[in-house]
Amino acid sequence: MRRRPVPLLTLVLLLVLAVTAPAQAVDRAGLRSTLAKLQPRLGASAGAYVVDLASGRPLYAHRQDLALAPASNEKLFVTATALLRFGAGGTLTTTLRSAPGVSIDGDGVLRGDLYLVGGGDPTFADPGLTALADQLAEAGVTRITGGVIGDESLFDTLRGGPDSAYRPDSDLGGWLSALAWRHGRAGASGPAAAAAAQLATMLKARAITYERRPRAGVMVTTAATAAQAQAESEPLAVVPSPTMGALVAATNLPSENFYAEMLAKALGAHFGANGSTAAGLAVARAELASFGVRPTLVDGSGLSRADRTTPRQVVRLLQRMAAQDSVATWTASLPVAGRSGTLRKRMRRTAAAGRCQAKTGTLIGVSALSGYCTTTGGARVAFSLIENRVCTSCAKAVEDRMVAAIAKLDG
Repeated sequence: MRRRPVPLLTLVLLLVLAVTAPAQAVDRAGLRSTLAKLQPRLGASAGAYVVDLASGRPLYAHRQDLALAPASNEKLFVTATALLRFGAGGTLTTTLRSAPGVSIDGDGVLRGDLYLVGGGDPTFADPGLTALADQLAEAGVTRITGGVIGDESLFDTLRGGPDSAYRPDSDLGGWLSALAWRHGRAGASGPAAAAAAQLATMLKARAITYERRPRAGVMVTTAATAAQAQAESEPLAVVPSPTMGALVAATNLPSENFYAEMLAKALGAHFGANGSTAAGLAVARAELASFGVRPTLVDGSGLSRADRTTPRQVVRLLQRMAAQDSVATWTASLPVAGRSGTLRKRMRRTAAAGRCQAKTGTLIGVSALSGYCTTTGGARVAFSLIENRVCTSCAKAVEDRMVAAIAKLDG
């Protein structure tokens, strides 16, 4: 008997159903088997750890205590510490100040210098300067008998991280500074002097005069530290950074090296000995140790190959962060598979798409992927995959298959 042809619309509907049908779930034994078959493709210098968040029980483990360079998975340690220390709503403020004891007289004259004091905001740019200039004009200031001085003393003067021997680093995209105007891209004069010159131009446009050339300098004070100096006098104008939750997302989603290094120094300035990378990482180590997490931290971004951690340590951090009040902010800072950030083009049309959020890590010969999945069976899982001495693109293809398998766990 002759068969009738299948209508075109029916064929299209069948194809759509085939593509969108839920991936077949796997049990825990099946997941372990799948991951164990994929793991050898990542070489000998690789580790993996997968844990059920509800029970805390491992679902898969392979060399989970092998110390490896994590690349940008390093940012997880710094951003977690920043969230915990500053709070999700905390900010880094840039201010206009006069020297202690100097005030504005009845004629609107500031008798002395005006200080543009950086607070370590990595996003600070022209809109912030405009807001400060507007506030000063609204306060009735018409004349400054001194000059406009850019003060970046909250941080040290090292412009890069250890990967560049602390010199300016093209991988950061700008100079590190407590007054990192325009992403620290300020030319030979440095960010503080450049920001002061730009502010002076804006003040002139608002009919506020000054008598000395804008420059970089440090606010005159008797305080022992820059942070204490900022507390000595009320600011004349204030511009806050985005919230710490937003800064953490702006760091983790695109894997922003500059922001990560700035946050490390901010931790040192506000909670440690000074605004240096070393002091900030000491704060991070102390915070992480309270979780039982003890990585080797050399920088904030993961550019240094001297950084070391293990898959177990990363998963332990993920577990502990999942139990914090800031869990929603933390999770929202991680790229979503097939949807956003550095995972936007990865794991599309797999069970992981829209279900898994993770931080990527990439250096030549290094790859990492660590984060969370809510599986098709409703389980909540934390995982960390870290590989050294690999073909990076090849490793990422295997990572994607492993995470897609995790996403199909039946619960």
